[in-house]
Amino acid sequence: MNSLSFYLFVALALFGIGLFGLLQRRSLIGMLISIELMLNGASINFMAFNRFLAPDPAVGQILTLFVMGIAAAEAAIALSLILSLFRRIRSINIERADHFRG
Repeated sequence: MNSLSFYLFVALALFGIGLFGLLQRRSLIGMLISIELMLNGASINFMAFNRFLAPDPAVGQILTLFVMGIAAAEAAIALSLILSLFRRIRSINIERADHFRG
């Protein structure tokens, strides 16, 4: 349970589930949650490599904090776009927003 391969497997599973959800979902909220899963998988990779391979212990933690900051900014922007789209077409289905294409 305390090996690099276990953490990499968990990160791969999270990233795979997120990628599958991103490709399968038509709802923007579902797609946003899937992107968050993918970012969490990347964060676990950073922390696992930091724990087992890196000589400097702060690098993985700093990268994970950076990923968390990016995820928070991405969620705020995406939720504002979703809210704006919902006000216009009364749906968050990506297929109904197809007519906004330029």
